[in-house]
Amino acid sequence: MENIKFEICCGSLQSALNAQEAGAHRVELCSALSLGGLTPSYGFIELARKRLKIDINVLIRPRQGDFLYDSDEVAVMLRDITACAQMGVNGVVIGALDPFGNVDEDACRAMVAVAKHYGMSVTFHRAIDRACNIMAALEDVISAGADRILSSGGKTSSYEGAETLAQMNAAAAGRIIIMPGGGVNAGNISQILKTTGAQEIHFSGSETIQSEMIYREGVSFTPDSLGGDFTRTESSIEKIRQTIGAAQQI
Repeated sequence: MENIKFEICCGSLQSALNAQEAGAHRVELCSALSLGGLTPSYGFIELARKRLKIDINVLIRPRQGDFLYDSDEVAVMLRDITACAQMGVNGVVIGALDPFGNVDEDACRAMVAVAKHYGMSVTFHRAIDRACNIMAALEDVISAGADRILSSGGKTSSYEGAETLAQMNAAAAGRIIIMPGGGVNAGNISQILKTTGAQEIHFSGSETIQSEMIYREGVSFTPDSLGGDFTRTESSIEKIRQTIGAAQQI
């Protein structure tokens, strides 16, 4: 397992620094993880690039909700990809579907073209887990020119979708990297890797941090279902190390 690459999903600069310290090979920067992840701020990206020595990928997703984007939204994503290139990141994480649940090849080809122009790698994100036919979507993503697919095999977690991920990895036959992600932890990472045959894996290793605010009266801006105003999640050095360690026991 010494050749496995570990990517950590990070919603803050502190999480990214924690991931680096814990031994991650790469981070995926994003914001609003409770909404499935959105494109992070330029300030976050710029400071992460200055302070991290490991590879940085950035999520390109302009809004919450589905993965059906109009021309203006695609234009926004193309500009975000260019901005990421200008800040020196290593790759971007993209994805788009058409109204019928197929890969939107036109939008994806346009995004891949811009990323490749600047020498960045491209990961197709878990929009593939909402595709109407995940195996057909795999071929479309390969055709669009992406380097990697992040997927849970169409299930809530990559542990549940491990058999499908194994089928995807076999069908990919080295043409694209299949990277399991979703619900990965120290207790299941070894089984996911064994079943899927994956060489890269994605997780957050997160823990809940309690706010140090003493005054807590007034209006609430975050629903309790999303953790409320006085908690946040950060990637944990200890949890990341435990998860990497579990994988290395295989």
